[in-house]
Amino acid sequence: MSNSKAPPVKESPLAGKPATPAMLVDVPGLVTAYYTGMPDYSEAEQRVAFGTSGHRGSSFENTFNQWHVLAISQAICDYRKRQGIGGPLFLGIDTHALSVPARASALEVLAANGVDVMLAERDEYTPTPAISHAILSYNRGRSAGFADGIVITPSHNPPDSGGFKYNPPNGGPANAEVTGWIEARANEFLKNDLQGVQRVPYEKALRASTTHRHDFLNAYVSDLGKVLDMAAIRGAKIRIGVDPLGGAGVHYWPAIAERYSLDLTVVNAEVDPTFRFMTADRDGRIRMDPSSSYAMRNLAGLKDRFDIAFACDPDHDRHGIVTRSAGLLPPNHYLAVAIDYLFQNRPKWNRHAAVGKTVVSTGMIDRVATKLGRKLYEVPVGFKWFVDGLFDGSLGFGGEESAGATFLRLDGSVWTTDKDGIVPALLSAEITARRGRDPGEIYGQLMREFGESLSERFDAPATPEQKRMLSRLSPRRVSSKELAGEPILSILSRAPGNDAPIGGLKVIAENGWFAARPSGTENIYKIYVESFRGEQHLRRLAEEAQSIVDTALAADAQAGDAAMEST
Repeated sequence: MSNSKAPPVKESPLAGKPATPAMLVDVPGLVTAYYTGMPDYSEAEQRVAFGTSGHRGSSFENTFNQWHVLAISQAICDYRKRQGIGGPLFLGIDTHALSVPARASALEVLAANGVDVMLAERDEYTPTPAISHAILSYNRGRSAGFADGIVITPSHNPPDSGGFKYNPPNGGPANAEVTGWIEARANEFLKNDLQGVQRVPYEKALRASTTHRHDFLNAYVSDLGKVLDMAAIRGAKIRIGVDPLGGAGVHYWPAIAERYSLDLTVVNAEVDPTFRFMTADRDGRIRMDPSSSYAMRNLAGLKDRFDIAFACDPDHDRHGIVTRSAGLLPPNHYLAVAIDYLFQNRPKWNRHAAVGKTVVSTGMIDRVATKLGRKLYEVPVGFKWFVDGLFDGSLGFGGEESAGATFLRLDGSVWTTDKDGIVPALLSAEITARRGRDPGEIYGQLMREFGESLSERFDAPATPEQKRMLSRLSPRRVSSKELAGEPILSILSRAPGNDAPIGGLKVIAENGWFAARPSGTENIYKIYVESFRGEQHLRRLAEEAQSIVDTALAADAQAGDAAMEST
Protein backbone atom coordinates (compact mmCIF):
# COMPACT_ATOMS: atom_id res chain seq x y z
CA MET A 1 0.00 0.00 0.00
CA SER A 2 1.36 3.41 -0.89
CA ASN A 3 1.33 6.50 1.29
CA SER A 4 -0.11 8.61 -1.52
CA LYS A 5 -3.67 9.75 -1.61
CA ALA A 6 -6.02 7.06 -2.91
CA PRO A 7 -7.46 7.94 -6.31
CA PRO A 8 -11.18 8.66 -6.37
CA VAL A 9 -13.41 5.80 -7.38
CA LYS A 10 -13.60 5.88 -11.15
CA GLU A 11 -17.02 6.79 -12.49
CA SER A 12 -18.11 4.86 -15.53
CA PRO A 13 -19.47 6.84 -18.49
CA LEU A 14 -22.52 4.57 -18.16
CA ALA A 15 -23.19 5.58 -14.53
CA GLY A 16 -26.77 6.68 -13.97
CA LYS A 17 -27.79 5.83 -17.52
CA PRO A 18 -30.34 3.19 -18.56
CA ALA A 19 -28.97 -0.35 -18.72
CA THR A 20 -27.77 -1.34 -22.17
CA PRO A 21 -28.36 -4.75 -23.78
CA ALA A 22 -24.66 -5.53 -23.34
CA MET A 23 -25.03 -5.22 -19.54
CA LEU A 24 -27.82 -7.77 -19.25
CA VAL A 25 -27.02 -11.12 -17.68
CA ASP A 26 -27.46 -14.29 -19.75
CA VAL A 27 -30.11 -15.89 -17.56
CA PRO A 28 -30.23 -19.28 -19.34
CA GLY A 29 -26.45 -19.47 -19.21
CA LEU A 30 -26.42 -18.47 -15.54
CA VAL A 31 -28.96 -21.12 -14.56
CA THR A 32 -27.21 -23.77 -16.66
CA ALA A 33 -23.94 -22.94 -14.91
CA TYR A 34 -25.75 -23.31 -11.56
CA TYR A 35 -26.63 -26.92 -12.35
CA THR A 36 -23.50 -27.94 -14.29
CA GLY A 37 -20.72 -26.15 -12.44
CA MET A 38 -18.60 -27.94 -9.86
CA PRO A 39 -16.59 -25.95 -7.30
CA ASP A 40 -12.87 -26.71 -7.02
CA TYR A 41 -12.26 -27.21 -3.30
CA SER A 42 -8.56 -26.42 -3.72
CA GLU A 43 -9.56 -22.86 -4.71
CA ALA A 44 -10.43 -20.99 -1.51
CA GLU A 45 -12.80 -18.59 -3.25
CA GLN A 46 -14.91 -21.52 -4.48
CA ARG A 47 -15.60 -22.86 -0.99
CA VAL A 48 -18.53 -21.88 1.22
CA ALA A 49 -17.81 -18.58 2.99
CA PHE A 50 -20.30 -16.78 5.21
CA GLY A 51 -19.71 -13.03 5.24
CA THR A 52 -21.81 -10.48 7.10
CA SER A 53 -24.89 -11.59 5.12
CA GLY A 54 -24.43 -15.28 4.32
CA HIS A 55 -22.73 -17.04 1.42
CA ARG A 56 -22.69 -15.14 -1.88
CA GLY A 57 -21.26 -15.68 -5.33
CA SER A 58 -22.03 -16.34 -8.98
CA SER A 59 -22.52 -19.61 -10.86
CA PHE A 60 -20.38 -18.16 -13.67
CA GLU A 61 -17.44 -18.16 -11.24
CA ASN A 62 -18.27 -21.46 -9.48
CA THR A 63 -18.78 -19.52 -6.26
CA PHE A 64 -22.54 -20.05 -5.98
CA ASN A 65 -24.08 -23.14 -7.55
CA GLN A 66 -26.04 -26.28 -6.78
CA TRP A 67 -23.14 -27.84 -4.87
CA HIS A 68 -22.89 -24.91 -2.48
CA VAL A 69 -26.63 -24.83 -1.82
CA LEU A 70 -26.89 -28.59 -1.24
CA ALA A 71 -23.91 -28.54 1.12
CA ILE A 72 -25.12 -25.51 3.10
CA SER A 73 -28.67 -26.89 3.34
CA GLN A 74 -27.45 -30.18 4.77
CA ALA A 75 -25.18 -28.32 7.17
CA ILE A 76 -28.18 -26.30 8.38
CA CYS A 77 -30.17 -29.52 8.87
CA ASP A 78 -27.29 -30.93 10.92
CA TYR A 79 -27.09 -27.71 12.93
CA ARG A 80 -30.82 -27.84 13.66
CA LYS A 81 -30.50 -31.40 14.97
CA ARG A 82 -27.48 -30.46 17.05
CA GLN A 83 -29.37 -27.54 18.61
CA GLY A 84 -32.72 -29.31 18.97
CA ILE A 85 -34.52 -26.86 16.68
CA GLY A 86 -37.68 -28.81 15.87
CA GLY A 87 -40.12 -26.20 14.59
CA PRO A 88 -40.77 -25.22 10.98
CA LEU A 89 -38.21 -23.55 8.75
CA PHE A 90 -39.49 -20.48 6.87
CA LEU A 91 -37.93 -20.40 3.40
CA GLY A 92 -38.03 -17.30 1.18
CA ILE A 93 -36.45 -16.03 -2.03
CA ASP A 94 -35.85 -12.74 -3.79
CA THR A 95 -36.05 -12.00 -7.52
CA HIS A 96 -32.47 -12.79 -8.60
CA ALA A 97 -32.29 -15.45 -11.32
CA LEU A 98 -30.37 -17.90 -9.13
CA SER A 99 -32.87 -17.73 -6.27
CA VAL A 100 -35.49 -20.03 -7.83
CA PRO A 101 -33.11 -22.94 -8.63
CA ALA A 102 -31.44 -22.48 -5.23
CA ARG A 103 -34.82 -22.80 -3.52
CA ALA A 104 -35.42 -26.07 -5.39
CA SER A 105 -32.03 -27.45 -4.30
CA ALA A 106 -32.58 -26.41 -0.69
CA LEU A 107 -36.06 -27.96 -0.59
CA GLU A 108 -34.70 -31.27 -1.90
CA VAL A 109 -32.33 -31.47 1.07
CA LEU A 110 -34.73 -30.11 3.69
CA ALA A 111 -37.46 -32.58 2.67
CA ALA A 112 -35.01 -35.49 2.72
CA ASN A 113 -34.09 -34.53 6.28
CA GLY A 114 -37.72 -34.38 7.41
CA VAL A 115 -37.70 -30.63 8.07
CA ASP A 116 -41.10 -28.92 8.09
CA VAL A 117 -40.68 -26.20 5.47
CA MET A 118 -42.93 -23.18 5.07
CA LEU A 119 -42.97 -21.96 1.46
CA ALA A 120 -44.77 -18.82 0.33
CA GLU A 121 -48.25 -19.24 -1.07
CA ARG A 122 -48.30 -19.10 -4.88
CA ASP A 123 -44.48 -19.19 -4.75
CA GLU A 124 -44.57 -15.48 -3.89
CA TYR A 125 -41.24 -13.69 -3.55
CA THR A 126 -40.52 -13.09 0.13
CA PRO A 127 -38.71 -10.07 1.64
CA THR A 128 -36.09 -10.72 4.31
CA PRO A 129 -38.15 -8.85 6.96
CA ALA A 130 -41.17 -11.06 6.24
CA ILE A 131 -39.04 -14.11 7.10
CA SER A 132 -37.78 -12.53 10.33
CA HIS A 133 -41.33 -11.46 11.22
CA ALA A 134 -42.64 -14.99 10.56
CA ILE A 135 -39.97 -16.62 12.75
CA LEU A 136 -40.58 -14.27 15.66
CA SER A 137 -44.36 -14.49 15.35
CA TYR A 138 -44.24 -18.30 15.43
CA ASN A 139 -41.80 -18.44 18.34
CA ARG A 140 -43.55 -15.85 20.50
CA GLY A 141 -44.60 -17.49 23.79
CA ARG A 142 -43.00 -20.86 22.97
CA SER A 143 -40.49 -22.67 25.14
CA ALA A 144 -39.70 -25.45 22.65
CA GLY A 145 -40.21 -26.40 19.01
CA PHE A 146 -38.75 -23.15 17.74
CA ALA A 147 -38.80 -22.06 14.10
CA ASP A 148 -35.93 -20.65 12.06
CA GLY A 149 -35.46 -19.59 8.45
CA ILE A 150 -33.47 -19.33 5.25
CA VAL A 151 -33.46 -16.33 2.94
CA ILE A 152 -32.11 -16.96 -0.56
CA THR A 153 -30.80 -13.57 -1.68
CA PRO A 154 -27.57 -11.74 -2.53
CA SER A 155 -29.27 -8.48 -1.48
CA HIS A 156 -28.53 -5.56 -3.85
CA ASN A 157 -25.68 -7.32 -5.66
CA PRO A 158 -25.66 -7.58 -9.49
CA PRO A 159 -28.07 -9.87 -11.40
CA ASP A 160 -25.54 -12.70 -11.84
CA SER A 161 -25.22 -13.08 -8.06
CA GLY A 162 -26.76 -15.63 -5.72
CA GLY A 163 -26.94 -15.64 -1.93
CA PHE A 164 -27.95 -17.95 0.92
CA LYS A 165 -28.52 -16.74 4.48
CA TYR A 166 -29.57 -18.55 7.67
CA ASN A 167 -31.68 -16.94 10.41
CA PRO A 168 -31.83 -18.90 13.70
CA PRO A 169 -34.82 -18.81 16.11
CA ASN A 170 -34.03 -15.25 17.24
CA GLY A 171 -35.09 -14.16 13.74
CA GLY A 172 -31.95 -12.22 12.88
CA PRO A 173 -28.76 -12.92 10.93
CA ALA A 174 -26.85 -15.82 12.46
CA ASN A 175 -23.84 -14.84 14.56
CA ALA A 176 -20.24 -15.83 13.78
CA GLU A 177 -20.33 -18.93 15.98
CA VAL A 178 -23.36 -20.29 14.12
CA THR A 179 -22.18 -19.38 10.63
CA GLY A 180 -18.70 -20.67 11.42
CA TRP A 181 -20.10 -24.09 12.30
CA ILE A 182 -22.37 -24.20 9.23
CA GLU A 183 -19.57 -23.01 6.95
CA ALA A 184 -17.12 -25.64 8.23
CA ARG A 185 -19.69 -28.41 7.94
CA ALA A 186 -20.71 -27.36 4.42
CA ASN A 187 -17.09 -27.31 3.29
CA GLU A 188 -16.65 -30.85 4.58
CA PHE A 189 -19.45 -31.89 2.26
CA LEU A 190 -17.85 -30.06 -0.66
CA LYS A 191 -14.48 -31.63 0.05
CA ASN A 192 -16.03 -35.10 0.12
CA ASP A 193 -18.07 -34.72 -3.09
CA LEU A 194 -21.34 -34.19 -1.16
CA GLN A 195 -21.13 -37.53 0.63
CA GLY A 196 -23.54 -37.39 3.55
CA VAL A 197 -25.90 -34.92 1.88
CA GLN A 198 -29.44 -36.30 1.93
CA ARG A 199 -31.63 -35.39 -1.03
CA VAL A 200 -34.90 -36.36 -2.71
CA PRO A 201 -36.15 -35.34 -6.19
CA TYR A 202 -37.74 -31.91 -6.33
CA GLU A 203 -41.23 -33.12 -7.26
CA LYS A 204 -41.17 -35.54 -4.34
CA ALA A 205 -39.99 -32.75 -2.03
CA LEU A 206 -42.88 -30.54 -3.14
CA ARG A 207 -45.37 -33.30 -2.35
CA ALA A 208 -43.76 -34.24 0.97
CA SER A 209 -45.96 -34.11 4.06
CA THR A 210 -43.37 -31.79 5.59
CA THR A 211 -43.74 -29.15 2.85
CA HIS A 212 -46.35 -26.51 3.71
CA ARG A 213 -47.54 -23.15 2.46
CA HIS A 214 -47.52 -19.91 4.47
CA ASP A 215 -49.08 -16.54 3.67
CA PHE A 216 -46.05 -14.36 4.39
CA LEU A 217 -47.51 -11.34 2.63
CA ASN A 218 -50.75 -10.97 4.57
CA ALA A 219 -49.18 -11.96 7.89
CA TYR A 220 -46.61 -9.18 7.51
CA VAL A 221 -48.84 -6.52 5.96
CA SER A 222 -51.64 -6.97 8.51
CA ASP A 223 -49.17 -6.35 11.36
CA LEU A 224 -47.71 -3.08 10.07
CA GLY A 225 -50.17 -1.00 12.10
CA LYS A 226 -48.43 -2.28 15.23
CA VAL A 227 -45.11 -0.72 14.29
CA LEU A 228 -46.17 2.43 12.38
CA ASP A 229 -48.82 5.12 12.73
CA MET A 230 -50.63 4.19 9.53
CA ALA A 231 -53.64 6.31 10.51
CA ALA A 232 -51.49 9.44 10.51
CA ILE A 233 -50.20 8.65 7.01
CA ARG A 234 -53.71 7.99 5.74
CA GLY A 235 -55.18 11.05 7.45
CA ALA A 236 -52.58 13.43 6.06
CA LYS A 237 -53.24 12.13 2.54
CA ILE A 238 -49.53 11.82 1.89
CA ARG A 239 -48.80 11.09 -1.78
CA ILE A 240 -46.31 8.23 -1.82
CA GLY A 241 -44.23 6.89 -4.68
CA VAL A 242 -42.59 3.46 -4.46
CA ASP A 243 -40.06 1.71 -6.69
CA PRO A 244 -39.54 -1.91 -5.58
CA LEU A 245 -36.52 -2.05 -7.94
CA GLY A 246 -37.90 -5.32 -9.25
CA GLY A 247 -37.56 -6.86 -5.81
CA ALA A 248 -39.35 -9.28 -3.50
CA GLY A 249 -41.75 -6.66 -2.14
CA VAL A 250 -43.29 -5.90 -5.52
CA HIS A 251 -46.68 -7.35 -4.50
CA TYR A 252 -46.46 -6.15 -0.90
CA TRP A 253 -46.81 -2.47 -1.74
CA PRO A 254 -50.23 -2.68 -3.45
CA ALA A 255 -51.42 -4.83 -0.53
CA ILE A 256 -50.18 -2.21 1.95
CA ALA A 257 -51.89 0.57 0.01
CA GLU A 258 -55.18 -1.33 -0.10
CA ARG A 259 -55.21 -2.45 3.51
CA TYR A 260 -54.38 0.98 4.95
CA SER A 261 -56.10 3.13 2.29
CA LEU A 262 -52.91 4.96 1.34
CA ASP A 263 -52.36 7.20 -1.67
CA LEU A 264 -49.46 5.03 -2.83
CA THR A 265 -48.28 4.60 -6.42
CA VAL A 266 -45.92 1.81 -7.47
CA VAL A 267 -43.97 3.49 -10.26
CA ASN A 268 -42.45 0.25 -11.57
CA ALA A 269 -44.07 -3.15 -10.95
CA GLU A 270 -41.83 -5.05 -13.37
CA VAL A 271 -39.96 -8.18 -12.27
CA ASP A 272 -37.19 -9.24 -14.63
CA PRO A 273 -34.11 -11.23 -13.51
CA THR A 274 -31.92 -9.14 -15.84
CA PHE A 275 -33.11 -5.97 -14.05
CA ARG A 276 -33.05 -4.25 -17.46
CA PHE A 277 -35.12 -1.35 -16.11
CA MET A 278 -32.32 -0.17 -13.81
CA THR A 279 -29.89 2.68 -14.36
CA ALA A 280 -26.26 1.66 -14.01
CA ASP A 281 -24.39 2.16 -10.75
CA ARG A 282 -21.23 4.26 -10.45
CA ASP A 283 -19.01 1.50 -11.89
CA GLY A 284 -21.31 0.90 -14.86
CA ARG A 285 -22.75 -2.35 -13.50
CA ILE A 286 -26.39 -3.07 -12.73
CA ARG A 287 -26.78 -3.03 -8.98
CA MET A 288 -30.12 -2.61 -7.21
CA ASP A 289 -28.80 -0.39 -4.45
CA PRO A 290 -31.44 2.03 -3.11
CA SER A 291 -28.75 4.17 -1.48
CA SER A 292 -26.92 4.82 -4.77
CA SER A 293 -27.78 8.07 -6.52
CA TYR A 294 -26.86 6.37 -9.81
CA ALA A 295 -29.09 3.32 -9.33
CA MET A 296 -31.90 5.54 -8.01
CA ARG A 297 -31.84 8.00 -10.92
CA ASN A 298 -35.31 7.01 -12.15
CA LEU A 299 -37.15 7.48 -8.85
CA ALA A 300 -35.20 10.61 -7.94
CA GLY A 301 -36.38 12.10 -11.23
CA LEU A 302 -39.99 11.68 -10.09
CA LYS A 303 -39.55 13.36 -6.69
CA ASP A 304 -41.80 16.32 -7.48
CA ARG A 305 -44.75 14.02 -8.22
CA PHE A 306 -44.90 12.83 -4.61
CA ASP A 307 -44.73 14.14 -1.05
CA ILE A 308 -42.31 11.32 -0.30
CA ALA A 309 -40.92 8.46 -2.38
CA PHE A 310 -38.78 5.44 -1.58
CA ALA A 311 -37.31 2.22 -2.91
CA CYS A 312 -36.00 -1.05 -1.52
CA ASP A 313 -33.44 -3.56 -2.79
CA PRO A 314 -34.29 -7.06 -4.15
CA ASP A 315 -34.86 -8.68 -0.73
CA HIS A 316 -36.32 -5.44 0.70
CA ASP A 317 -33.99 -5.23 3.68
CA ARG A 318 -32.54 -1.84 2.65
CA HIS A 319 -34.25 1.47 2.02
CA GLY A 320 -33.69 4.57 -0.09
CA ILE A 321 -35.62 7.75 0.72
CA VAL A 322 -36.35 10.41 -1.94
CA THR A 323 -37.62 13.75 -0.65
CA ARG A 324 -38.99 16.75 -2.50
CA SER A 325 -36.68 19.08 -0.60
CA ALA A 326 -33.37 17.23 -1.00
CA GLY A 327 -33.82 14.41 -3.49
CA LEU A 328 -32.23 11.08 -2.48
CA LEU A 329 -31.10 11.27 1.14
CA PRO A 330 -27.76 9.65 1.98
CA PRO A 331 -28.45 6.70 4.33
CA ASN A 332 -26.60 8.36 7.22
CA HIS A 333 -28.80 11.44 6.95
CA TYR A 334 -32.01 9.47 7.07
CA LEU A 335 -30.83 7.28 9.97
CA ALA A 336 -30.25 10.43 12.03
CA VAL A 337 -33.70 11.80 11.14
CA ALA A 338 -35.42 8.47 11.93
CA ILE A 339 -33.71 8.23 15.32
CA ASP A 340 -34.52 11.84 16.17
CA TYR A 341 -38.19 11.23 15.34
CA LEU A 342 -38.70 7.76 16.79
CA PHE A 343 -37.29 8.40 20.25
CA GLN A 344 -39.55 11.42 20.62
CA ASN A 345 -42.70 9.76 19.25
CA ARG A 346 -42.78 6.28 20.77
CA PRO A 347 -43.99 6.92 24.34
CA LYS A 348 -44.42 3.22 25.15
CA TRP A 349 -40.80 2.37 24.43
CA ASN A 350 -38.57 1.65 27.42
CA ARG A 351 -37.03 4.94 28.49
CA HIS A 352 -33.69 3.12 28.70
CA ALA A 353 -33.89 1.69 25.16
CA ALA A 354 -30.65 2.56 23.39
CA VAL A 355 -29.74 3.75 19.89
CA GLY A 356 -27.82 1.13 17.87
CA LYS A 357 -25.32 2.12 15.17
CA THR A 358 -22.26 0.62 13.50
CA VAL A 359 -18.79 2.11 13.98
CA VAL A 360 -18.79 3.46 10.41
CA SER A 361 -22.16 5.20 10.69
CA THR A 362 -22.40 8.98 10.99
CA GLY A 363 -21.36 10.91 14.09
CA MET A 364 -24.60 12.87 13.66
CA ILE A 365 -26.28 9.90 15.34
CA ASP A 366 -24.03 10.36 18.37
CA ARG A 367 -25.05 14.01 18.64
CA VAL A 368 -28.75 13.23 18.23
CA ALA A 369 -28.57 10.47 20.86
CA THR A 370 -26.87 12.84 23.32
CA LYS A 371 -29.59 15.44 22.76
CA LEU A 372 -32.27 12.81 23.37
CA GLY A 373 -30.54 11.53 26.50
CA ARG A 374 -30.28 8.04 25.01
CA LYS A 375 -27.42 5.60 25.39
CA LEU A 376 -25.49 4.92 22.19
CA TYR A 377 -24.74 1.28 21.38
CA GLU A 378 -21.94 1.28 18.81
CA VAL A 379 -21.00 -2.08 17.30
CA PRO A 380 -18.86 -3.53 14.47
CA VAL A 381 -20.19 -3.70 10.92
CA GLY A 382 -22.91 -6.35 10.58
CA PHE A 383 -26.57 -6.34 11.61
CA LYS A 384 -26.08 -9.49 13.70
CA TRP A 385 -24.74 -7.30 16.51
CA PHE A 386 -28.16 -5.68 17.00
CA VAL A 387 -30.20 -8.89 17.18
CA ASP A 388 -30.17 -9.52 20.96
CA GLY A 389 -30.94 -5.89 21.83
CA LEU A 390 -33.81 -5.68 19.37
CA PHE A 391 -35.13 -9.02 20.60
CA ASP A 392 -35.32 -7.99 24.26
CA GLY A 393 -36.24 -4.33 23.64
CA SER A 394 -33.04 -2.86 25.09
CA LEU A 395 -32.39 -1.38 21.64
CA GLY A 396 -35.12 0.83 20.23
CA PHE A 397 -33.42 1.13 16.87
CA GLY A 398 -30.59 -0.56 15.00
CA GLY A 399 -29.16 0.96 11.85
CA GLU A 400 -26.10 0.83 9.63
CA GLU A 401 -24.61 3.23 7.13
CA SER A 402 -25.47 0.96 4.20
CA ALA A 403 -29.20 1.77 4.58
CA GLY A 404 -30.20 -1.19 6.74
CA ALA A 405 -32.39 -0.59 9.79
CA THR A 406 -35.29 -1.77 11.90
CA PHE A 407 -36.96 -0.67 15.13
CA LEU A 408 -39.43 -1.77 17.80
CA ARG A 409 -43.20 -1.99 17.61
CA LEU A 410 -45.26 0.87 18.99
CA ASP A 411 -45.62 -0.98 22.30
CA GLY A 412 -41.84 -1.46 22.64
CA SER A 413 -41.74 -5.15 21.74
CA VAL A 414 -39.69 -6.72 18.97
CA TRP A 415 -40.77 -6.24 15.35
CA THR A 416 -37.96 -7.81 13.32
CA THR A 417 -34.39 -8.64 14.27
CA ASP A 418 -33.15 -8.44 10.70
CA LYS A 419 -32.98 -5.40 8.45
CA ASP A 420 -36.38 -4.22 7.25
CA GLY A 421 -36.43 -1.87 4.26
CA ILE A 422 -40.22 -1.59 4.20
CA VAL A 423 -40.74 -0.19 7.69
CA PRO A 424 -38.08 2.57 7.57
CA ALA A 425 -39.42 3.53 4.15
CA LEU A 426 -42.98 3.88 5.46
CA LEU A 427 -41.63 5.72 8.50
CA SER A 428 -40.55 8.51 6.15
CA ALA A 429 -44.22 8.94 5.26
CA GLU A 430 -45.22 8.93 8.94
CA ILE A 431 -42.59 11.57 9.68
CA THR A 432 -43.80 13.73 6.79
CA ALA A 433 -47.41 13.32 7.90
CA ARG A 434 -46.89 14.12 11.56
CA ARG A 435 -44.24 16.82 11.28
CA GLY A 436 -45.51 18.52 8.17
CA ARG A 437 -42.00 18.49 6.70
CA ASP A 438 -40.16 15.80 4.81
CA PRO A 439 -37.02 14.08 6.18
CA GLY A 440 -34.77 16.21 3.97
CA GLU A 441 -36.07 19.37 5.61
CA ILE A 442 -35.71 17.83 9.05
CA TYR A 443 -32.12 16.84 8.36
CA GLY A 444 -31.46 20.47 7.42
CA GLN A 445 -32.67 21.42 10.89
CA LEU A 446 -30.31 18.86 12.46
CA MET A 447 -27.43 20.37 10.48
CA ARG A 448 -28.25 23.83 11.77
CA GLU A 449 -28.29 22.43 15.29
CA PHE A 450 -25.24 20.15 15.19
CA GLY A 451 -23.22 21.18 12.14
CA GLU A 452 -23.00 19.93 8.57
CA SER A 453 -21.66 16.40 8.14
CA LEU A 454 -19.79 15.35 5.00
CA SER A 455 -18.79 11.73 4.56
CA GLU A 456 -17.15 9.52 2.00
CA ARG A 457 -15.96 5.96 1.54
CA PHE A 458 -13.07 5.01 -0.71
CA ASP A 459 -10.90 1.96 -1.28
CA ALA A 460 -7.15 1.44 -1.16
CA PRO A 461 -5.21 -1.57 -2.49
CA ALA A 462 -3.99 -4.19 -0.04
CA THR A 463 -2.47 -7.66 -0.24
CA PRO A 464 -4.12 -10.56 1.63
CA GLU A 465 -1.36 -10.33 4.24
CA GLN A 466 -1.89 -6.60 4.70
CA LYS A 467 -5.61 -7.18 5.06
CA ARG A 468 -4.93 -9.78 7.74
CA MET A 469 -2.64 -7.36 9.57
CA LEU A 470 -5.21 -4.57 9.41
CA SER A 471 -7.94 -6.79 10.82
CA ARG A 472 -5.92 -7.29 14.03
CA LEU A 473 -3.96 -4.02 14.12
CA SER A 474 -3.38 -2.61 17.61
CA PRO A 475 -4.09 1.09 18.32
CA ARG A 476 -0.55 1.21 19.75
CA ARG A 477 0.78 1.06 16.18
CA VAL A 478 -0.69 4.50 15.44
CA SER A 479 2.02 7.05 16.19
CA SER A 480 0.14 10.15 15.03
CA LYS A 481 -1.16 12.52 17.70
CA GLU A 482 -3.28 14.64 15.39
CA LEU A 483 -5.87 14.04 12.69
CA ALA A 484 -6.48 16.80 10.13
CA GLY A 485 -5.24 19.50 12.49
CA GLU A 486 -7.06 18.30 15.62
CA PRO A 487 -5.81 16.20 18.56
CA ILE A 488 -6.76 12.53 18.28
CA LEU A 489 -9.24 11.81 21.07
CA SER A 490 -9.41 8.02 20.76
CA ILE A 491 -8.24 5.11 18.62
CA LEU A 492 -10.50 2.08 18.55
CA SER A 493 -9.93 -1.50 17.49
CA ARG A 494 -12.92 -2.72 19.49
CA ALA A 495 -16.47 -1.38 19.39
CA PRO A 496 -17.49 0.79 22.36
CA GLY A 497 -20.94 -0.80 22.60
CA ASN A 498 -20.04 -4.47 23.01
CA ASP A 499 -16.21 -4.58 23.02
CA ALA A 500 -16.22 -6.79 19.93
CA PRO A 501 -13.29 -6.43 17.49
CA ILE A 502 -14.14 -4.10 14.63
CA GLY A 503 -11.68 -5.83 12.30
CA GLY A 504 -9.71 -2.65 11.71
CA LEU A 505 -9.20 0.81 13.22
CA LYS A 506 -11.29 3.88 13.96
CA VAL A 507 -9.47 7.13 14.74
CA ILE A 508 -11.54 9.96 16.22
CA ALA A 509 -10.99 13.72 16.62
CA GLU A 510 -13.48 16.34 17.75
CA ASN A 511 -14.81 17.25 14.30
CA GLY A 512 -13.90 14.26 12.19
CA TRP A 513 -12.98 10.60 12.15
CA PHE A 514 -11.93 7.79 9.88
CA ALA A 515 -12.28 4.03 10.02
CA ALA A 516 -10.35 1.45 8.00
CA ARG A 517 -11.48 -2.14 7.43
CA PRO A 518 -10.25 -4.86 5.08
CA SER A 519 -12.65 -6.07 2.40
CA GLY A 520 -13.86 -9.62 2.84
CA THR A 521 -13.95 -10.32 -0.90
CA GLU A 522 -11.43 -8.04 -2.66
CA ASN A 523 -7.75 -7.14 -2.22
CA ILE A 524 -8.56 -3.70 -0.88
CA TYR A 525 -9.27 -2.03 2.40
CA LYS A 526 -12.16 0.35 2.89
CA ILE A 527 -11.69 3.79 4.41
CA TYR A 528 -14.67 5.70 5.81
CA VAL A 529 -14.23 9.38 6.63
CA GLU A 530 -16.57 11.99 8.09
CA SER A 531 -16.04 15.70 8.69
CA PHE A 532 -18.07 18.35 10.47
CA ARG A 533 -15.78 21.10 9.15
CA GLY A 534 -16.37 21.14 5.41
CA GLU A 535 -15.10 19.75 2.13
CA GLN A 536 -11.45 20.76 2.55
CA HIS A 537 -11.31 19.13 5.98
CA LEU A 538 -12.89 15.97 4.53
CA ARG A 539 -10.20 15.82 1.82
CA ARG A 540 -7.49 16.22 4.43
CA LEU A 541 -9.04 13.47 6.55
CA ALA A 542 -9.03 11.14 3.56
CA GLU A 543 -5.38 11.83 2.78
CA GLU A 544 -4.20 11.44 6.36
CA ALA A 545 -6.30 8.34 6.97
CA GLN A 546 -4.48 6.31 4.35
CA SER A 547 -1.10 7.63 5.49
CA ILE A 548 -1.82 6.75 9.13
CA VAL A 549 -2.99 3.25 8.23
CA ASP A 550 -0.01 2.57 5.95
CA THR A 551 2.45 3.78 8.59
CA ALA A 552 0.79 1.70 11.29
CA LEU A 553 0.89 -1.42 9.11
CA ALA A 554 4.55 -0.84 8.32
CA ALA A 555 5.31 -0.51 12.05
CA ASP A 556 3.38 -3.70 12.73
CA ALA A 557 5.30 -5.56 10.04
CA GLN A 558 8.65 -4.33 11.42
CA ALA A 559 7.66 -5.41 14.92
CA GLY A 560 6.74 -8.84 13.57
CA ASP A 561 10.08 -9.18 11.77
CA ALA A 562 11.95 -8.14 14.90
CA ALA A 563 10.06 -10.68 16.98
CA MET A 564 10.94 -13.45 14.52
CA GLU A 565 14.62 -12.47 14.54
CA SER A 566 14.73 -12.56 18.34
CA THR A 567 13.45 -16.12 18.33
